[in-house]
Amino acid sequence: MLSFAPMNPEVNRTQLIFIMKKILLLLCLLTLAACGTPKALKGFDSEFDGDKTWAELQAQLPAYPKAANLLPFDPGPASNNLHYIDAPSIVVGGDGIVRYTLVIKSPAGAMNIRYEGMRCATDGERERARLKILILKFYVTEKRLYAIDRDDKTWVRARESKWEEVEDISQHYAQRALSRYFFCPANIIVRNEKEAIQALKNGSHPRAIQY
Repeated sequence: MLSFAPMNPEVNRTQLIFIMKKILLLLCLLTLAACGTPKALKGFDSEFDGDKTWAELQAQLPAYPKAANLLPFDPGPASNNLHYIDAPSIVVGGDGIVRYTLVIKSPAGAMNIRYEGMRCATDGERERARLKILILKFYVTEKRLYAIDRDDKTWVRARESKWEEVEDISQHYAQRALSRYFFCPANIIVRNEKEAIQALKNGSHPRAIQY
């Protein structure tokens, strides 16, 4: 008759603890991947949402655009207006936001000038984290309106300033073009202002995917 030696309960307990620790570690990694590690807001966005007065915020807004500094871009067939970005206004922030002045000119000569921010769908840090943890996440490119111009060539704070998705919203056609071809080519933010300006001058970023 075959006989089996009884298993050591202490060994079973040690193995169980080891397995539970592994499971907890995996759950922590999954939670981090699903939620992401939120970056602390820096610069204009944190101040715009904070307690600073409008007068203080105005000091950080770009100068009113000059015609000589306007870089044209093609927003696609959705509009027959002319579209420009004011080159000196472009700022690629450490918070992962590209800020810029958008100028829209109608065939009759009417001007619509807006100071905006854009958050690309992905950036290098999030891409590396995704590959490391082997979990696929989807991000959306967003834009935010901070201020619009007045007749006296000064800025007024936008009544509603919030992040909005760029894709699949018809009125955001200009921001979609800026995202795809200039500021967020292949869903990766440009490294600096010089790279963004060069893309606008060339008509497209070399990394851009043609739709």
